[in-house]
Order: sequence, then structure tokens, then C-alpha cells
Amino acid sequence: MSSKNQPIMIKKYANRRLYNTGSSTYVTLEDLATMVKAGEEFVVQDAKSGEDITRSVLAQIIFDQEGKEGQNLLPIAFLRQIIKFYGDSMQAMIPSYLEHSMNSFAHEQEKLREQMSKAFGGMGNLGTMEEQVRRNMEMFQKAMNMFLPFGTPGAQTGAEAGGESGGASSPAKDESDIKDLKDQLAALQKRLDKLG
Repeated sequence: MSSKNQPIMIKKYANRRLYNTGSSTYVTLEDLATMVKAGEEFVVQDAKSGEDITRSVLAQIIFDQEGKEGQNLLPIAFLRQIIKFYGDSMQAMIPSYLEHSMNSFAHEQEKLREQMSKAFGGMGNLGTMEEQVRRNMEMFQKAMNMFLPFGTPGAQTGAEAGGESGGASSPAKDESDIKDLKDQLAALQKRLDKLG
């Protein structure tokens, strides 16, 4: 672990292996990506020359992530624009502009997460949400029964008794709807986790 003032030193050897001097272990680019996500600061040095190669290693991590299926964050048009700025008179302004933009985005992302957490009471608590969905479905079912011709709440129409759905959903359909909602919530949770 790095101290707050001192970043972890990673040494890159000629055989392309990366050595974490803080933990005295060899690490991979995937390990370094995990450290970045955890907020751990590190510096990568060429073991032979002592040159700081942190930028190129971070760029390699991005390149590897972009190569994974469904992991693309950088649109082609954005990459083309970045390439165009190399050697341009505005090149010196781009790093600070991008850093400011990403900091603003990260701040807004945190606010969005807090709002989602408050709105849904924590996405991890699917049991509470499932119960709320079930209550909503019951209220909807009662409201629908009120509008069925000659129907009373809980009573079946002739079509329902004959096995047809007559407009109101069956218990099996309700369970199917709840399962669909659970699947959609799980997919949403995965997308939120990827954003994090």
C-alpha cells in the first residue's frame, strides 16, 4: 500500500514484467488497472534506465481495455480528434481541459449514484424492491378487476374460468412479470457497476 504522500513504485523490466516494490510481487496490467480503480497511486519506472514510463503503461491499460468486447469508452471520432491535436498549437491546452472534463464527469457521476441510491433504497436490496413490485401488481390487479364487466374484486369472468385471460393477468403471468423486472434490475445493476 502507498502512503498518502508516496506513490507505489512499479518497476518494468526488459522482459516486460512489472514488479510492485510496495508488495514485493510481480503484477500484470490488469492488476494495475485494479489499483487505479481502487484509487491507489503508483509510478512506473523502467528498471534499467530509471525513466518514468507511467503514461505509456496507463495508455497500454486503456488500449487493452478498449480491445475487450463491450468495453469501448473512446469513440472513434474522439480518438481521431486527439490524434489531430498532436503537434497542433492547442496541444498544450488539451491535457488540462481533458483532466477538468473528466473530474467534472466523475463528480456528476457520484451525485447520480447518490440520487439512484436514494430513489431505489440501494440497488442491492432487491427483496424490498420485489415486495414493492408485488404490492403494485396487486393494486393494479384490483383496479383492473373493478373495470371488468360484471366483475367484482377477486371474481373470475366466464372467459377466465374457461382458461382465457379476459384482460386480467394470471398468477403465473404476474410471477413472469416480476421475474422480468428482476432481470431488468440485475442488468441495470451490472451497468451501474461497470460505470463505477
